[in-house]
Amino acid sequence: MVRDLLIPMIKMNRIVIELKSPEKIPHSNLVFQLVNQNYRRVPLVLNRGEFAVRGDIIDVFAQNHSHPVRVEYFGDKVEDVRTFDINTQCSINKLDKVMFSENERESLVFSRLPNSGGASLAIVAQYNDGDHVVHENHGVAVYRGLKHLATNSIEGEYLLLEYKGNDKLYVPLEQINLIHKFDDSGVVAQIHSLSDSQWRAIKRKAQKATQNIARELLQLYKVRYNQPGYAFSADSVWQIDLEETFPYEETKDQEKAILEVKKDMETPRPMDRLICGDVGFGKTEIAIRAAFKASLDSKQVAILVPTTVLAQQHYLNCISRFQEFGLIVEVLTRFRSKKEQIAVIQKLKEGKVDVIIGTHRLLQGDIQFKDIGLLIIDEEQRFGVVHKEKLKQFRKTVDVLTMTATPIPRTLYMSLSGVRDISVISTPPQGREPVRTIVEPYNEDIIKQAVEKEIARGGQVFYLHNDVRSLEKTAKKISSLVPEAKVGVAHGQMKGHSLEKIMLDFLDKHYDILACSTIIESGLDIANVNTIIIIDADKFGLSQLHQLRGRVGRTSKNAFAYLLYQPGKVLSKDARERLEAIAEYTALGSGFNIAMKDLQIRGAGNVLGAEQHGNMVAIGFELYCKLLQDSISRARGESVPQAKEFITGLLHIPDYYIEDHKQKIAIYQRLFSSKKTQDIEEVAREMEDRFGKPPEEVVKLVKSLKDQLT
Repeated sequence: MVRDLLIPMIKMNRIVIELKSPEKIPHSNLVFQLVNQNYRRVPLVLNRGEFAVRGDIIDVFAQNHSHPVRVEYFGDKVEDVRTFDINTQCSINKLDKVMFSENERESLVFSRLPNSGGASLAIVAQYNDGDHVVHENHGVAVYRGLKHLATNSIEGEYLLLEYKGNDKLYVPLEQINLIHKFDDSGVVAQIHSLSDSQWRAIKRKAQKATQNIARELLQLYKVRYNQPGYAFSADSVWQIDLEETFPYEETKDQEKAILEVKKDMETPRPMDRLICGDVGFGKTEIAIRAAFKASLDSKQVAILVPTTVLAQQHYLNCISRFQEFGLIVEVLTRFRSKKEQIAVIQKLKEGKVDVIIGTHRLLQGDIQFKDIGLLIIDEEQRFGVVHKEKLKQFRKTVDVLTMTATPIPRTLYMSLSGVRDISVISTPPQGREPVRTIVEPYNEDIIKQAVEKEIARGGQVFYLHNDVRSLEKTAKKISSLVPEAKVGVAHGQMKGHSLEKIMLDFLDKHYDILACSTIIESGLDIANVNTIIIIDADKFGLSQLHQLRGRVGRTSKNAFAYLLYQPGKVLSKDARERLEAIAEYTALGSGFNIAMKDLQIRGAGNVLGAEQHGNMVAIGFELYCKLLQDSISRARGESVPQAKEFITGLLHIPDYYIEDHKQKIAIYQRLFSSKKTQDIEEVAREMEDRFGKPPEEVVKLVKSLKDQLT
């Protein structure tokens, strides 16, 4: 039954829509009111403050909503109102009433409203005109858009690829799965020619490399699977008591990862599991529970971390969690004197230490354990080649748990599934809010306001100035800007005891502001710090900026990251793109999007080995992962299914139904990669949900594809 709409009320800067009302508002009037209330019209709603129009459907993401809202019209009357998921763009719950508050105007350069979540790559094809793509049979080209061709011999929609020498290749949509995004991160793309065999040689080399790594991974897996190790006991009452001291509610991903780790530990083969999760997503708690489980069986635990400051924080965390259970926890870093280090090493050898936390110092030759059962490694890629060789020796007999905040893109994760033991934590803790990210030229008024605002609510501030030589001078300038604030200074060149005292004093709130270097980058977690100011932000890499931003926003409090660059400075293209990306990807878990943007090649190298870097660069990350997945399947004796070659004839999705070509291509990709009729039906349901009732052309296309699969 068609339902009606209450005329929007502009009282108190809001628009109210209510079903079952005798009054109505035309479709165009709602669009006008949204524009009038400062909403930005976009092809696809991903952020608060945006709206999209697709035929009879209007999507809106208001500041006062946790989810965006979809309003569906029938003529000039509202037929349905429902929330939808930002990741899938699919509807969640029906609503009887909804209110849209006025959107804040953006007044800051590059500033973005926080996302509710990162949009799935399956929703929008990542192809823009001018992007580099790679065709499996023809190599790297420039994408020139979706074209409709109508001649005597051919008619339909084609992807236009431009090759060397201005050669053009029109790829029919049925072959869209032969085309992959070519990641340009730090790479100068080499456009191939349609007339030579260079691409075939490059692809053959990459295929051989993936076959080699597939065999190596399977061999390592088999060796470890058959290696005798220690089977830890099932959870005891003490384990349950320890886990009840966790002050937060576990996320589903956390719970799953914890169960996977415990299952590994309780089997007789040595564990070698990678925990991959974005900054602040709860990897440390998994390590805490694993360490406690090992200690209850009288096995020693070593926690290896990349920085002295992080080691100290883990030490304090373990002390607070373990001391009531009588466990002996020690730390081995340059914070300890030589005499203290010798004493700790002796106690470790005698079995008088249950949990030892330290930097690479733990890997030196004078370290001996009486009975080590578990090694926990935080950010293994931060350690050198010599250290990694030592770690390989541990993996033969000791359970190893590795944690990383360098997200693994989903495509790589799927390729490695069943070969490497990987747990991915992709859901943020409950109540966590995204960090509001502001990118601006350096301005003392902005700094003063940001600091005063944070101190006024009882919080603290990280002020990152990564020039140790002028850090003291910078601290004095901050003090003159905000005289009531107490400012401490911390950097990696300070003497151990001085740095330790500063960090502990800051933790105990003796300082309001910590003027610091990038020493705070890895894993540091101080809940009371919810503003970070980064000077010369344009000099940092994208992933590093994401890590630094992750030092704040660790609770339900609103957090702010100010990324400042020198006024009047002409930013390089790369620097500007990095700052735009960090401002855009503010969503919780957006490290996965940043991984796709900046770390696909280097991040994959950390997992697969640096020697694979060149092959990924040559053919592109997406195609490399596809070849790797195929090689792994073959190495396991499994058949590699060939994609179905559909025939569409003149059937296509008209522009008036899906106007945005990027979204249309994403739909085509999913349709033509379908392996069963249920897959096609799922895409068809999603199209109707997102774009409205499908026209006859789309109905016939869906039926034709389903018929070809039966």
